[in-house]
Amino acid sequence: MIPFLRSEYNKQFSKEKYEAFLEHINSFHPGSIEFRLAETPVFVPREFTQKVLDACESIVDIIADPGFRQLTKNAIPDDLQVPGENDHTHFIAFDFGVCINDKGEYEPQLIEMQGFPTLFAYEVLLDDIFRKHFPVPPNFEAYLGGFDRESYIKLLREIIVKDESPEHVILLEIFPEKQKTRIDFFTTRDYLGINIVCLTELIKEGKKLYYMREGKKTQVKRIYNRVIFDDLQQQESIVRERGKILFEELDVEWVPHPNWFYRISKYTMPFIRHPYVPLTYFLNELKEMPADLENYVLKPLFSFAGQGVVIDVTHEDIASVKDPENWILQRKVKYAEAIETPDTPAKCEIRIFYFWKDGEARPVPANNLARLSKGKMIGVRYNQDKEWVGGSYCLFEK
Repeated sequence: MIPFLRSEYNKQFSKEKYEAFLEHINSFHPGSIEFRLAETPVFVPREFTQKVLDACESIVDIIADPGFRQLTKNAIPDDLQVPGENDHTHFIAFDFGVCINDKGEYEPQLIEMQGFPTLFAYEVLLDDIFRKHFPVPPNFEAYLGGFDRESYIKLLREIIVKDESPEHVILLEIFPEKQKTRIDFFTTRDYLGINIVCLTELIKEGKKLYYMREGKKTQVKRIYNRVIFDDLQQQESIVRERGKILFEELDVEWVPHPNWFYRISKYTMPFIRHPYVPLTYFLNELKEMPADLENYVLKPLFSFAGQGVVIDVTHEDIASVKDPENWILQRKVKYAEAIETPDTPAKCEIRIFYFWKDGEARPVPANNLARLSKGKMIGVRYNQDKEWVGGSYCLFEK
């Protein structure tokens, strides 16, 4: 996105450097990075960063408003309501496509958002190791909001661990050792000292939860929640049965509370009107279909990782929807082929991390990740056998 820097980076790139980078980053937790790592970061100019943050702050205005919980009262499926919801999420992730507008200018367009964690710890490792193998201009940083590596990890610790002893704080997931994002679980443990616990390992006594730590039954007081209920519902019956304890009254604090996964999600997008947020409608509230239906995407509200999305929408697709209250129609955006590579240019999505500490009026930007693609959509299945695609991160001009 910055032609001079892109040209210089590409000239200095070599497969030998890339292989050394991969070997180094994989050495910390061998076999734990299951996704492809892109050959390059995204160099983001100052003006584009400001556009992204302006959009984020406008959306935060809505989320931080006292009426937001009433606005999203129907966002949580009845059978997935979890007791003990707190006043706000602790994390928000905003996904923006790097797009081209009608004037031929780069601009961000919101694709999705989630009130849920993402690769918060892994991105620290990625930046650390990338800088040891590739040149980074001195006025470019991954961190946002005035944070650096130390203050970022400090804030992450203050939110997740708070004032508890780390032994009473767990990262909770379903079979964490099998998850594609497990590198983030391991780096979270490295930086924060908390334990990784599978849902099936929880012990419930009354309203208290415990887990076995070095052979000793240890109380769980705070849960850094990484369980996605869509994933839980697809597990075998014995796991789903164990998962029912999450819906009971428990003497624990959630970070973040599971209900926020639904409140801040695709469900929120129809309420937002902003130049960098594509027009989005609840399917059941549309009186008349857009005349240019081919310029819209049909998305299920309650799915994860792009499952069920219909890209090239037809009237037949609309007619076949049995539960229109659980679907949105979102205007397509035109991704820019913004990243020059040795063969064909790559498209890019940028995810901005916002952290919300207890006691603060609103969340703050802190870090990011990026994903590069040469396929029809962002994601592994659309980028098989391609290079200069995959997981990466942004370096923002200061």
